[in-house]
Amino acid sequence: MSETRKPRLADSLRGFLDAGLSTVQTRLELLAVEVQEEKLRLTSLLFNTVLCALMLGLGVVFLVIFLAVLFWEEHRLLVLGLATAAFIGVGIWTASNAARELRRGSRLFAASLSELARDREALRREERAE
Repeated sequence: MSETRKPRLADSLRGFLDAGLSTVQTRLELLAVEVQEEKLRLTSLLFNTVLCALMLGLGVVFLVIFLAVLFWEEHRLLVLGLATAAFIGVGIWTASNAARELRRGSRLFAASLSELARDREALRREERAE
């Protein structure tokens, strides 16, 4: 006697729960990867920004000293005034760039949110098909 086993409700629910948990696990792993990538990106960005600012700052200070000494007799005040105006101008420009970046925001979790939206759309399509 071959007995065919009919799927029970508990088996169906178990399979549904397993699929749901698998999807949630995948999405959480994706979130963790995105957080790690963002952390590495921000660390690299911070290091390069600080190093760049330090080197450019030292270079500009030595350039101003060089120009002030070069024009010491005739135009030292003009050189120092122009350097001050240039520093203030560049400071305002970089502050506006930083403010624009801050307003633009981060793309953290963009891939995860996109995947979750795709999952929801797939579930809606399945509901409509039934």
